[in-house]
Amino acid sequence: MKPTLRQLWAALGIPADYARTRGLPVQRVARSLVSVGPAADDGKPVRLAPRAAAAWRKMQAAAAADGVELLALSGYRSVARQARIIRRKLTAGENIGGILRLVAAPGCSEHHTGRAIDVGSPVYLQLDEHFARTAEFRWLKRHAARFGFHLSYPRRNHHGIGYEPWHWCWRA
Repeated sequence: MKPTLRQLWAALGIPADYARTRGLPVQRVARSLVSVGPAADDGKPVRLAPRAAAAWRKMQAAAAADGVELLALSGYRSVARQARIIRRKLTAGENIGGILRLVAAPGCSEHHTGRAIDVGSPVYLQLDEHFARTAEFRWLKRHAARFGFHLSYPRRNHHGIGYEPWHWCWRA
């Protein structure tokens, strides 16, 4: 682990052995990013690594051909942004153990790679378990692997991160 990441974790109260005990690698930060359009919820640009972006566009088009609209909510996220998310939760009174069941530590988020995308639907833009009840999630479960996307955090995953039916990561 880089000294700066070690220092960041210490400042946030994240155990030094977090990555090892959770089986989460420290992720390589994307070097190149392209836009896949604005986020459906807040209009901010969603950026992915070029090959992940190409796969996302193909998957989105295939879903549309089946009458399903996949919406991008979030893509690349910097280590600093991940730290801000955790700081905001700490400031709101949440404890670090609870936070780390819902959010990967800075440095360990797949979003840093530019290969992870949070997906919503026209009728459901929230990042919570209810997305699993949508036609979009059912379509993703059946077809996403064909485009290289995989559900990173299914129920009872070995990383100890809560179920995230909206979070899909592209793997070459």
